[in-house]
Amino acid sequence: MNLPDFTQFEPLNRLKEQMRIPRDHYGAFPQTSHKPRAWILLKSGHRLDLLDPQPDAWTDEDLAIGLSRTYRWAGYSKWDLPLSVAQHSLAVLALREAEGPLTAREALREILHDATEALWGFDLLCPLKPQLSPEFERLDRRLQAAVDQRYQLPAWTGDTYALHKHADRLAAASEAFHVVGWTLTDMRESLGITLDPLDADPLTLPSGMQPWEPWPPKLAETLFLQRLTALLERAARDGEANQLAQAFSRLPEKMRRHYRCPPTGNSLTDTLVYVEADDGSQSLEGVIVDGQRDADGSFDLDAEFTVFTTDDNPGGELIRVNGA
Repeated sequence: MNLPDFTQFEPLNRLKEQMRIPRDHYGAFPQTSHKPRAWILLKSGHRLDLLDPQPDAWTDEDLAIGLSRTYRWAGYSKWDLPLSVAQHSLAVLALREAEGPLTAREALREILHDATEALWGFDLLCPLKPQLSPEFERLDRRLQAAVDQRYQLPAWTGDTYALHKHADRLAAASEAFHVVGWTLTDMRESLGITLDPLDADPLTLPSGMQPWEPWPPKLAETLFLQRLTALLERAARDGEANQLAQAFSRLPEKMRRHYRCPPTGNSLTDTLVYVEADDGSQSLEGVIVDGQRDADGSFDLDAEFTVFTTDDNPGGELIRVNGA
């Protein structure tokens, strides 16, 4: 016995339409569906959708909490506590800074190199990553792009990435030996680690902590957040220095030639100052472009110096300051 196909019975379909009941997938109107979501509710109250991450979906404190509670080496160690990704990230930054000065954005790129692990909530062992599906890799790249956009991280070059990976692997070799408890022989034969572990811990030891000892989560969160905040403040100063350097470069060449220290746009080399009159009647922010220097090469702020500022004039002004 053949039953009629009621999905093609138009009087019934029109009745469904009047009653706002969607037709099934055989009819003209497909069933409604919801976009898939993977929400995480963060301490700040923000919500992060791991399937569609937005750069403003978390706070810096959320990130610090996540990294301090995400553990390396599958959460195992020979100490009472596991090693957090927050502590590891600070160690990698310390190793890179020991090789030479970094700009604020370069330092941020180092300290945030594992930021996505805080947002995923886990740190995958490296040998497992190639076994994951291309779909997860695509999602991870999307999450990394949100981190890059949020913190304005510069793209890696071949040279900077090689320096970063060496520091990352050196930190891993040291962790395997000092934190997890692998022997040197097993590190080489089982893990394929060829770098020798460091003897000295690259991090300044918090009070009461031993070298290479994993920090408690709250301590790791606090120290990571402090360093991240300081780097973001320095990055903001770098932005100001860059704007001043661009404005200075637009001055007539004849005028620029009178000043021995043109701004470079890098707060590591430029001297940014805030100057205020004794009576508080005037103040300005800018970069020193000329003046006397101390024995160590720093500008003598008790003597006269010249500041280039854009406070009251976007085109820039050169102001002689009596430091005394």
